[in-house]
Amino acid sequence: MKQKNILIFISALLIGGLAACTSSGKKDSEAESAEEVKATPNTLSDQEKEEGWMLLFDGETTEGWRGYNMEAFPDTGWAIENGAIKCSESGMGEAGFGGDIIYDKKFTNFHLKLDWMISEGGNSGIFFLVQEIPDKNIWYTAPEYQILDNCSNHIDNTLGVNGNRRAGSLYDLIPPEPQNAKCADEWNQSEIIVYEGTVVFRMNGENTMEFHLWTDEWNKMIEESKFPDFNPDFARVAKTGYIGLQDHGHAVWFQNIKIKEL
Repeated sequence: MKQKNILIFISALLIGGLAACTSSGKKDSEAESAEEVKATPNTLSDQEKEEGWMLLFDGETTEGWRGYNMEAFPDTGWAIENGAIKCSESGMGEAGFGGDIIYDKKFTNFHLKLDWMISEGGNSGIFFLVQEIPDKNIWYTAPEYQILDNCSNHIDNTLGVNGNRRAGSLYDLIPPEPQNAKCADEWNQSEIIVYEGTVVFRMNGENTMEFHLWTDEWNKMIEESKFPDFNPDFARVAKTGYIGLQDHGHAVWFQNIKIKEL
C-alpha cells in the first residue's frame, strides 16, 4: 500500500513538472514572440491597429512625405537608411541639403510617437501644427520639440534659459523635466500629445512637460520670447496642421513614426 502511494506521488510530481515545463516553455515562447514584435521597427502591433494608430513611415519608402513648401520629396539631403528616414550631414545649419519635410496630411487632436537618433553634436527638431507659408521657414508658425545631442558642446546646450534649448524642450520656451535624452548615436522615443490646446511632451517613457495653447499664460510666454521678433502672430498657433521634421544641417535618423487621432 505504501509502495502504491509512493508511485502515485511520484507520478503526480512528474505530470506536474511536465505541465510546468510546458507552461514555462509556452510563456517563454510568448515572451520571445512579444519581444520580437516589439523589436520590429516601422510596424503596428495588433493592439495598435485596434486602437486606431496609423503608421507614417513604412521603413522602405518616403510615401506620404514631401518637402515643406514643395510638391515632392526632396531629391537631396534625405534618404532611407537601414529602415530609417535619414537627414544627411551638410554642415550648413538650417540651409541644409534638402530642407525640412512634412507628412502630407493635417492633424488636429493627436498622439504622435517616433524614435530618433542624432549624430554627435547634432541638432534637429519635430514640428507640429505646421502651416505652409511661402518664403517662410517651418518654424515661423509651428512649435518645435527640440532634438539635440545633449552630451556635446553644441551651443544650444548652454544658450537659452534653464535648458530650454536642449533635447525634449519646447524650443527656447520650456525646458523638459526631467532632461532624460540619451547621447548621440542612441535611439530616443519622443511623444507629442495635442488635444484641444493641451500639449504634452514625453521622452523615453516619461512625461516631461504640459502646456496650453492660446491661453493668457501662453500668450504672455510668447510675448516675452524672441518669437514675436520673427512673427508677431506666432502665439496664434493653428488648430490643425502638418507634422514636420527638420533639416538643421546635422545627420539625424527617424523611425517608428506613428500617430493616433484623438
